[in-house]
Amino acid sequence: MRRFDDATRRNIAEACAAFARLPDAAEPSALKRAAVVLALTASNDGDDTAFLLTLRASHLRAHRGQWALPGGRCDAGETPVEAALRELKEELGLELGSGEVLGMLDDYPTRSGYLITPVVVWAPDSTAIAPNADEVASVHRIALATIEHHDAFDFVVIPESARRVIRFHHQGSLIHAPTAALIYQFREVLAGRSTRVTELEQPVFAWK
Repeated sequence: MRRFDDATRRNIAEACAAFARLPDAAEPSALKRAAVVLALTASNDGDDTAFLLTLRASHLRAHRGQWALPGGRCDAGETPVEAALRELKEELGLELGSGEVLGMLDDYPTRSGYLITPVVVWAPDSTAIAPNADEVASVHRIALATIEHHDAFDFVVIPESARRVIRFHHQGSLIHAPTAALIYQFREVLAGRSTRVTELEQPVFAWK
């Protein structure tokens, strides 16, 4: 168990600092920039550290009803960290400053044309979470112990791609990339491993 306390914050910050992100491409990418947040807060029982996972509202135009980390497209002139913090406030009502940012993981290119930067943040006041019903159907606290189980993730092959599809098993649901890939890399960072995930595949339904 990783208690939600200052010692855990320091340990996770150190793990993020020790992780060397893949370098940015030398040439500008044609992909649209986006950012998501791995927001760390207290678990439901208050003992463990958890991250926040949302179920997207059913009326949204894109990816409706899907599991997702809070986040969205970067506005013009906005850095991924700025976009991540803005989206966290817009979706969950959590207003955090740059001092709560613990690190960033590898950018993940999606089949739908986005380059997603995952930003890890510490959210000390979990009572402030107020989901925006226009975007979020529900918000869930996933204890870090959950993703550290050996059977939390699996990999399958599909005829449409030579790349493995990653799946995160959560409460009877299967969560796919990009969300599953980013959570998996965070799990690996916590364990001190620099595991790359950009080649992990999305299911075909997520290709558009």
